[in-house]
Amino acid sequence: MKKGLLTILGILIMLSAILLIRTYTYPFPKQTPDESGTGWKVIRNDSAVQRLSGGIKIATVSTGSLGTFNYVPFDQFKEYLRKSYPLVYQNTENSEVNKYGLIFRFKGTDPDLLPILFLSHIDVVPPGDAGVKNKEENVFHPDDKPLPAVSQVADDWDYSPFSGAVANGRIYGRGAIDMKGMLFSLMEAINNLIKNQQIPRRDIYLAFGHDEEVGGQKGALQIAEYFKKKGLSFDAVYDEGGLIMQKGSVAGIDSDVAVIGCAEKGFLSARIKVKGLGGHSSMPPMESAIGKAAIIMQRLEDHQMKPEITPLIKNFFDNIGGAMPFTSRLAIANQWLLKPLLLSQLTKNHTTNALVRTTTALTMMKGSDGTNVLAPEVEFVVNFRILPRNTVKDVKNHIAKATEGFDVEIEEIDNTREASAVSPTNTRSFRLIQASVKEIYPEAVVTPYLTMAGTDAAKYEIVSKNVYRFMPVKINNAEKQSIHSTNEYLSIENYLKMIHYFEYLMKNYDR
Repeated sequence: MKKGLLTILGILIMLSAILLIRTYTYPFPKQTPDESGTGWKVIRNDSAVQRLSGGIKIATVSTGSLGTFNYVPFDQFKEYLRKSYPLVYQNTENSEVNKYGLIFRFKGTDPDLLPILFLSHIDVVPPGDAGVKNKEENVFHPDDKPLPAVSQVADDWDYSPFSGAVANGRIYGRGAIDMKGMLFSLMEAINNLIKNQQIPRRDIYLAFGHDEEVGGQKGALQIAEYFKKKGLSFDAVYDEGGLIMQKGSVAGIDSDVAVIGCAEKGFLSARIKVKGLGGHSSMPPMESAIGKAAIIMQRLEDHQMKPEITPLIKNFFDNIGGAMPFTSRLAIANQWLLKPLLLSQLTKNHTTNALVRTTTALTMMKGSDGTNVLAPEVEFVVNFRILPRNTVKDVKNHIAKATEGFDVEIEEIDNTREASAVSPTNTRSFRLIQASVKEIYPEAVVTPYLTMAGTDAAKYEIVSKNVYRFMPVKINNAEKQSIHSTNEYLSIENYLKMIHYFEYLMKNYDR
């Protein structure tokens, strides 16, 4: 027995040694920040700030049905862009798709090179019904001392959501981050190139859809098809999706982290109608429709689709692993043994769980309208965000298994789509993102990432294999949550750095 214990001890020591050696020799990519750690210094530009402020004032709200759009603000916005950027309109080929989708082509000097494409969208989500603290109009105070970033999502707006107020070092309003800040940054970058007579080698295209927030079917989808019909393909497509998460925002990493979306999850929402016996609640059946629905919902939550570490997420962990604590590095470097433990830990947190599995979210439910009435039919909606390597068919099979044994009707709603393709990271187009980020944020960790939400980007896979989702805005978790919520704002510093980022990328793409 003593000999057996010694053997076990020897195996454990050997195993521990292997784990330690693999951890210390694992090839975590080395981030090489500028030793000065300063980065590009912001150059004040009140005119650029004022142009964005004016664009936010135009309430280009998209709603659930294109038939209910109020297109008047979209017409106003088009005219506002034309008046704000005469140089861009005079020095580019510009056209419209479906009247409100806007395309700009800035011709380069070498027609044999594939062009690059930058995306944004004109529409914004509704502002909600939260209160407004300050209803003053035409607030423009770019000289204000900047306030620290918020630490939690506000209950009220500091200024009206379509005020475009500039105060406290911020540009306030619905769409400041999502996505007018990026749209105006792109226009400013092109405007600067034209003004400084810096003609790129390859063509640069801008494309702005007008219905991204409701699926992009009339905007980005048709713009992409327009490009395809013209025989255009792009060396790279750049859209929103990732951000620079401020130090402390990503648990366990004491650094800013720039997450570059190289893919995005798919989407399927299903309305499940569960049949049962209706009637008066004084004589209920042994199993009601709502009880049956509850069983199905419990099955969906308790038995979710299998988690896995896809190659993209492995790449993500490899990139950030070098900046993580030892125990995290140990698990990442030794997935041959510790992958089950790593997955177990990742799936316990809702944020990291979304990285490694197709998520399940129960979102809506409808039953009886009376307290004493048994509904003969109960319906609920479940939303899945589909992990690359899973498919819509996999999700449908998963739903069928969860509803097995019950009388149900299943209806897909909204815009079902597969997960996107995964764009490579060994390309000029990805390396230029890294270089552009390091130009401004030299100490940031830059890594590929999986974008959880849907963007217009996936629609452009028909014209490019290199599709990247990233907006160079450094924010914390609370600021991120203000997107689509209350008191959305973009700091002036972030906005001016974003302009420089796009200008740098455009100028240096072929250097």
